[in-house]
Amino acid sequence: MKLIGKFVDKNGTGYVNLRPEDDEDMWHLYNIIQQGDLVRAPAIRRIQSVSATGSTESHRVKLNLTIQVSRVEFSSSGAPSSSADQTSSPAGSSAAAPITTSALHISGPVASENRHVKMGAFHTLDIESNRDIRIEKVDGWDSVALARVEEACVPGRGAEVGAVVCGEGTAAFCLLSQHMTLVTHRISVPIPRKASAPGTSQYEKAMAKFYVILYEAFVRHIPYTSPSLRAIVFASPGWVREGVFNAMITEAGRRGDKTLTKALREKTVKVHVSSAHVHSLVEVLKSPEIVAQLKETKFAREGIVLDKFFKMLGVDEMRAWYGPDHVRLAADRGAIGTLLISDELFRSSNLDSASDPKLRKTYVELVEGVQQKGAEVVMFSSMHESGQQLNQLTGIAAILTFPLDVEVVEAEEREAREEERRQQETETLDGGGVG
Repeated sequence: MKLIGKFVDKNGTGYVNLRPEDDEDMWHLYNIIQQGDLVRAPAIRRIQSVSATGSTESHRVKLNLTIQVSRVEFSSSGAPSSSADQTSSPAGSSAAAPITTSALHISGPVASENRHVKMGAFHTLDIESNRDIRIEKVDGWDSVALARVEEACVPGRGAEVGAVVCGEGTAAFCLLSQHMTLVTHRISVPIPRKASAPGTSQYEKAMAKFYVILYEAFVRHIPYTSPSLRAIVFASPGWVREGVFNAMITEAGRRGDKTLTKALREKTVKVHVSSAHVHSLVEVLKSPEIVAQLKETKFAREGIVLDKFFKMLGVDEMRAWYGPDHVRLAADRGAIGTLLISDELFRSSNLDSASDPKLRKTYVELVEGVQQKGAEVVMFSSMHESGQQLNQLTGIAAILTFPLDVEVVEAEEREAREEERRQQETETLDGGGVG
């Protein structure tokens, strides 16, 4: 993401001009833009005009429109599934994966005058890469939104891990960046059951076909020549990953692709997982090999912290709390050491429109409050498997620095509310007596 312009005063009033460049930038915009924001971006509008003869003409006009956001929709690029690839890469090819495109649609009434479009007319902006977008927040920019803009504009980002999660005859190709996990392609090849002598040859032929298809898909969908790619992961149950890696090395050598051979030898990490499903990426990110190689990256940190929370929940549940109400109680007592929170909680599309601004504000204040007390805040991306697991736990959890009994804390809260009620009744009676 490129920051084209920014003017935000100390009260949070102002605007930001951004230029998205890839899928991850679209995901950032989806998390930045809220209901009620004013968004200005290029648009194409069909205009109808009536000629002097009374005939109606229709034509498209390119213009810049400003709308007040009422709805934001994001969809990631789908991963096609195939049993065979139709095209082959030439020998020695070092092709990188094609750029995938995510769709971001912003809808709402037009909020600024335009000679082609009436004020209040409903329009949907289709946000495109390398096209500038201006965002102005009517209620002001909060610290979470501004931090997201700064994070999105850090240069040198890109896919940091290319992963192939495979089983016998199946493979899913994934790209992991700081905030997204994209499944770029899937393949499936029927493999007969391994049997005695007559069936073994059929099994070996099917596996050989699978290896060739996997090689072709890998070359097209994993950007192994990219400088930002730090690891190539082959993950599988059993020993499938060893066969896949050896077949990749052999085929790259046969085709004379020295670049791929070098990348495989220098960047490959082989990890055992419990299943050949994409959800096994959570196990990949917790593996010691990946932790050692990617320990400073955001998504690896998410996996480590979530694993720490679940372990704490198992051995000392008084130091592992989750749910908005319980986490707020822990925050009020200064007990939070690490706050785990999903970016989904800050998005207007996932909240009731009536309470959205207030609810988002409470989460922003919670984040700022625990940070001021020295706690670590880990913002999880719901486009990663770890973020989806956290969402199943209400999207918010905390690892406490000291144990707290939930029942005791809730009892204290009830007593405090009862005492406050009694004081109010006393003041009311005293006031009535004076009158």
